[in-house]
Amino acid sequence: MNPLLREIRHNPLLWLLAFVPVLLVAHKLKPEAHTLHFVLSVLAIVPLAALLSHATESVAAKTGDAVGGLLNATLGNLTELLIALTALHAGQHTLVKASIAGAIVTNTLFMLGTSFFLGGLKHHAQEYNRVSARLQAGLLFLAVVAILIPSAVTEADSVAGSEFTGTLSVCLSVLLIVVYGLGLLFSLKTHREFFGGADHSEAGEVPWPLGLALATLAGVTVLVALVSHVFVESVQEAAVTFGMTAAFVGFIVVALVGGAAEMASAFSAARKNRLDLSVGIALGSASQIALFVAPVLVLLSYVIGPSPMDLQFWPGAVVMMLIAAMTASLVTNSGRSAWFVGVVVLTVYLIFAMTLYLLPPKQQGEGPKPQKTTEYPAHRAIQMGKLATLDAAMPAFGRPGYSA
Repeated sequence: MNPLLREIRHNPLLWLLAFVPVLLVAHKLKPEAHTLHFVLSVLAIVPLAALLSHATESVAAKTGDAVGGLLNATLGNLTELLIALTALHAGQHTLVKASIAGAIVTNTLFMLGTSFFLGGLKHHAQEYNRVSARLQAGLLFLAVVAILIPSAVTEADSVAGSEFTGTLSVCLSVLLIVVYGLGLLFSLKTHREFFGGADHSEAGEVPWPLGLALATLAGVTVLVALVSHVFVESVQEAAVTFGMTAAFVGFIVVALVGGAAEMASAFSAARKNRLDLSVGIALGSASQIALFVAPVLVLLSYVIGPSPMDLQFWPGAVVMMLIAAMTASLVTNSGRSAWFVGVVVLTVYLIFAMTLYLLPPKQQGEGPKPQKTTEYPAHRAIQMGKLATLDAAMPAFGRPGYSA
């Protein structure tokens, strides 16, 4: 424990860990103080993200950037998967689908773009494993195509009913899970020599012991889940106080705070010229959500849900995911990066953010009344509520059932 305690003593940012128990106590004593909870949860997530970043880098120093990035992405997505299971049990399919789209777009565009930008500001040019990045981008594009097909076929062919969509979604889910497993086998076993990152770590750095790093990863992941519970429970009430629209909160605010831990690891690694780790976390997390998390949720919906869930997304979400996947494929072609590459990727993300921020709310009488997302407590949504409110606020994106 000495390296951990030493890090906390010498890093002023980690002193904010004191806000974690303060938040939990405030939530217990004053459950109605939503704005206070919102501010405290943001202050609590920042040091937890920094701690998770340091632990991830220590694991990556022992196992390599490929495994380190995969581990970080998996821990971050594990929380989302567990919360999604609760949402499925309550029949909140719109909530689950929206969160999948939000996570993919945020990880692919914001996390990757900011990593390129921050790393490029400190280093004139950076290199990373082109083969690994292209594999992750290709897998992400494949998954988005699989998500696109049920939506496109159903929209184009009126004969295709819900039974066809459900059967197709199950078949595609099984196929995507198999491809994800084969991709892990390919990158970590049979062709692992192509996916090793260059050693760019800064001199003088002493990684934590592997046992301490793994224990810290597990512990911080639990704390992030608890803090995120409180954050999502308070974010919509706080949004009214701060004048933010529901669409902006769902797609931008919740997504950014929910992924703060993974982002901190990616940004820190980029500044230390370990761009392989940054790219592995960003694209690895996005492809894991699309190839594994989403298909598993579809299959489990037949077991734990009141009704089966399919892979049919509304057109606006499909367009954003497709653009994000194509952007990742384009910028990872060369295996080299500079700060302006990050600017380009971030600009795509900002286009989405500006659109959602300025998107007018749905007027009364426009199309069907949206399903409320308060059928179960909001604190059960955590990061999986990334776009829960978006469905009710973005008719211009062609949500199913909307009529202009």
